[in-house]
Amino acid sequence: MGADDVERAFDRVPRTAFLREGDRERAGEDRPIDIGDEQTNSQPSTVAAMLRLLDVRPGHVVLDLGSGSGWTTALLGELVGARGTVIGVERIPRLVETSRAALAGFDRPWARVRRAEPDVLGAPDHAPFDRILVSAEANRVPAELVDQLAPEGVMVMPVAGEMVRVVNRPRGPEMTTHGRYRFVPLVT
Repeated sequence: MGADDVERAFDRVPRTAFLREGDRERAGEDRPIDIGDEQTNSQPSTVAAMLRLLDVRPGHVVLDLGSGSGWTTALLGELVGARGTVIGVERIPRLVETSRAALAGFDRPWARVRRAEPDVLGAPDHAPFDRILVSAEANRVPAELVDQLAPEGVMVMPVAGEMVRVVNRPRGPEMTTHGRYRFVPLVT
């Protein structure tokens, strides 16, 4: 996947549709925007960097953990195409409803959002995933998410202030760091 694929996804899935009415005029700002419930719609440059690190391909099965407004779920849906699947998982019921409503305007039935199950991290019932995007910060890389990755699967997530890319290798997870970032905390 080249940079053009991410740029094309951004063009086809405008951030505006995933913001509250009063915040839509700010969609072009390269900063996080509050979506309520102490959550944000992430800064576009950060989302683009994460998507490039994730290296999503058409046909992939992807988990979008902490899907928030649904924007990243829709972007991932654009990247995987109709042969792929994207499952967005969100713990806040109001955000599940608003993200579903926003996604409905994009005719990508292969990209959907569901409510997180209590005390379950990710979506183990749909594993393994080719890619996992986590849009909330953890103190460590959760083993339960690595376990949901397919062999050679990739996960991108903020961990203790750094963006971490995890590749699920046969000998164990291979981790690299890619800059400093701030995110809301990961909560199960």
